[in-house]
This record gives sequence, C-alpha cells and structure tokens, in this order.
Amino acid sequence: MTLTVEKPVELSTTALRDCRDRADPHIVIAMSGGVDSSVAAALLKQSGYRVSAVFMKNWNEPAEDGHCLWEDDVGDVLSVCDKLDIEVNTVDLSKAYWDGVFEAFLDEYRRGRTPNPDVLCNREVKFKAFIEHASSIGGDLIATGHYAKHHTLNGKEVLQKGADPNKDQSYFLYAIGQHALTRTVFPLGELEKPAVRRIAAGAGLATHAKKDSTGICFIGERRFRSFLSNYLPAQPGDIRSLDGNVIGHHQGAAFYTLGQREGLGIGGIRGASEGPWFVVAKDVSNNELIAAQGHEHPLLMSRRLIADTLSWIDDAPPVIPFRCHAKTRYRQPDQSCEIVALDDDTLTVEFTHPQRAVTPGQSVVFYDGNTCLGGGIIDRTE
Repeated sequence: MTLTVEKPVELSTTALRDCRDRADPHIVIAMSGGVDSSVAAALLKQSGYRVSAVFMKNWNEPAEDGHCLWEDDVGDVLSVCDKLDIEVNTVDLSKAYWDGVFEAFLDEYRRGRTPNPDVLCNREVKFKAFIEHASSIGGDLIATGHYAKHHTLNGKEVLQKGADPNKDQSYFLYAIGQHALTRTVFPLGELEKPAVRRIAAGAGLATHAKKDSTGICFIGERRFRSFLSNYLPAQPGDIRSLDGNVIGHHQGAAFYTLGQREGLGIGGIRGASEGPWFVVAKDVSNNELIAAQGHEHPLLMSRRLIADTLSWIDDAPPVIPFRCHAKTRYRQPDQSCEIVALDDDTLTVEFTHPQRAVTPGQSVVFYDGNTCLGGGIIDRTE
C-alpha cells in the first residue's frame, strides 16, 4: 500500500521513539468507522508499525427507528481494516460509558446545566478504559484520529492544538492527563481535514467521503429533546419575560441552554419588538425559563466565571495570577483572560472582553499560544 501525503507526517513523538526500540512494537488504534481513524491507521501501517484495530461498542440502545447505528460503523471498520490488512476486534465498553459518562451527563441536565459529554468520554473511555483494554491485549501504545499534537518537554508531555484550526480537538482533550498522553499517538496532528480525505481516497478507503459524525459522543445524531426525554421525563413549564409575565411555555427546562433561540415559540408579545427571544436564565427550582430580546443582552454577557473539577496537562496549575487565553466552547476563537484566584479545586477567570452565554456545565479550556494547559467545568458566572 502506498499513501500520497502532501507534507511529511510527524510520528516520531517520544512515545513512538521508545516504542521503536522494542523488538515488536504494537500500536492499538481506536477505529470508529470514520475517515479520521481510517487514515490514522493507514499512516501508522505505512510507517512500518505493527498495528491492530479495536472498535469500541459503547452504546447499545437503538435509534428511534430501531436501527443500531454502530452496526453501520463496524461494517466500515471491517472494510478499512481488510484493505489495510489490519487485525480488528470489537470491545464492549458500554458499562464504562454508562457509568463514567452518561450518568454524569444526565445528572448535569437534572441540575439545569449543559454538559459536554465529549470531554468525559475522552477522559473515562477513550483514554482510560480503552488504554486498559489495549494494554490487556499486548498494546504498547494506543492511537486515535484526533486532530491534536503532543511532545515531551523537560520530562513532561505537552498537548498542542492540531495543525488544522477548523478541526483542532485539544479542547476536548484537556482532562486526559500525563499518563494517557505518554501512551498515545495522534497521527493526524500535522494534517488538515481536506488532506486526510485525499489520503483516504488515494488509498481506496471506503470511508473517504463519509460524513463527519456529530451529535452526542458514541450515541450519534438524534432528535435531542426526544432522546433526552427517554431518560429525563419532560416537565413542561412557563417561559417568563424579565418583568415576570408568562410569554410562552417550554417542554422541560433541562432541554434548553443559555443563549438558545430555537424552539422557544415566542411571538406576538404586546409591547415588544419583532426581534428574536433568547434564554437568558434558567430557574430550575421553579421549572421556568427567563427570556429576553437581544443577541447580546446584558444578562447573556459576563466578564468573570468560576470553574471547578480542574485538570492540568502537566498535573500542576500555573502560578496565580496568570494571563493566558481560554475557550468556553468548542471552535470559539481564543479569548484573552487572567486566572486571578485558585482555591483547592476552584478557580476564578476574568476575561478582557465580555463573553456571551458562558454556560454552567460546559468546559473552559486554557491555552498559552498553541499549548493546551488544562481546564475545568464552568460552575457559574459573576
């Protein structure tokens, strides 16, 4: 098999150099059935490593039409691995996913917060349960199709943004820690997505034109409110304006998030303009949403947040106070800020410019240039 790569792909991380010195280095790659993990596997195989693949079956519940989405994905994995002549097996990690990710996901929604399951999924499943499984079958390292990079500096692993600014996934990896990074290879870190698709097409991989997966990690695209109502019974309630008037009704406060416009069904309010309405607050105790007009309404803007459940890539926080950049949601441009206080597992962040819809339950992730420092879960704004 010959791959056409438009620029050199750097695979010689410290972990790979250590692995190369072994008599028969073995890399176990997590295969999802998408183009990214397909090309990651192809690049490793092309580089001469002994590669085997594992498909993680982490969600067993069928979609609304009774179809199990993972069945399509595993078929694509088998096709790619047959083309690459790579051994592939399936492992059922659904208990780890349910216990470590989905129950916490539901818990956050019950509290009126908006969680990010991809962060938990990486920490608890892909870079914990999967690493343990790979080790149990003789894997020296694992590999994934994430768009991220890492290297060793002064004896510590440094996590960096992927070369493709539109696909960089370091935001979702801030909580995986040193142990996982020393065991992991990111073959796509130096590539941009269009090049990955061209490599896949050139190698004749069946996934080269497959649509990128979206939706909840490992669960896929669902009608979100309908899906969530299977686990959190809908509790209809009122939508109120800032002056306390009832201006609409919702299907369950848990199903909405700060800054949300879609699905409110508010219109024709006497004395109000024709502009759209946005959720500006959630009153969970009374099962009410508070809505106001204006994309940048003052109640949606904040300069300060409090975060907890902290994780640091080098296992230690920076010296406080500390200036850096941060994201409060994926694909947000880096925002200038200062970490002004750190108390045990809680920190306070002040932004140079007000931020819109900073949402409890989401992650705030810190950067020094292209280097990901770590992050935490947003608890509240002030």
